[in-house]
Amino acid sequence: MGKHRCGWCKGDDLYEAYHDLEWGVPVRDDATLFEFLILETFQAGLSWITILRKRENFRKAFDHFDYKKIARYDQSKIDALLQDPGIVRNKLKIHATITNAQQFMKIQGEFGSFSTYIWGFVDGSPVKNSLENYKEAPATSAISDALSKDLKKRGFKFVGSTVVYAHMQATGMVNDHEVNCFRYDEV
Repeated sequence: MGKHRCGWCKGDDLYEAYHDLEWGVPVRDDATLFEFLILETFQAGLSWITILRKRENFRKAFDHFDYKKIARYDQSKIDALLQDPGIVRNKLKIHATITNAQQFMKIQGEFGSFSTYIWGFVDGSPVKNSLENYKEAPATSAISDALSKDLKKRGFKFVGSTVVYAHMQATGMVNDHEVNCFRYDEV
């Protein structure tokens, strides 16, 4: 019969692998947190599977999410990104990525790491929800509202509460695996 997985990922090998290996695993590494922040930014208004299928293209196009490089992108790099068919070619999201890289480093300077900053919103430990069905998962929470507001105040773009909550789910700040999913207790 196999392992029980959350309903949202069933039937697609890429989705299932992402679910089984990454989604909901607590991430404390700044580089990985930045990657997910950018991927969630590009996901706004699109399906996650669309972004997941383009993830390797995003990695190549955005210098493997090296925020120090991205923070220095110039107009010629922006123009090249806007011509890259392997990514989502949205001018506002590309500019937001550059801005967010710059702000990301400011937070690192202030808090020592982005991880310290962002995990402070959940007191360092994942919020563990008890969902019977993935459809019960909220799109936002009081924490994602507060984090979104603070990121916006710091100059970040495309960080509405829904995007932030999805980031929290992806990086394990909140465990929204279904309670009968084999990953619920593992993460």
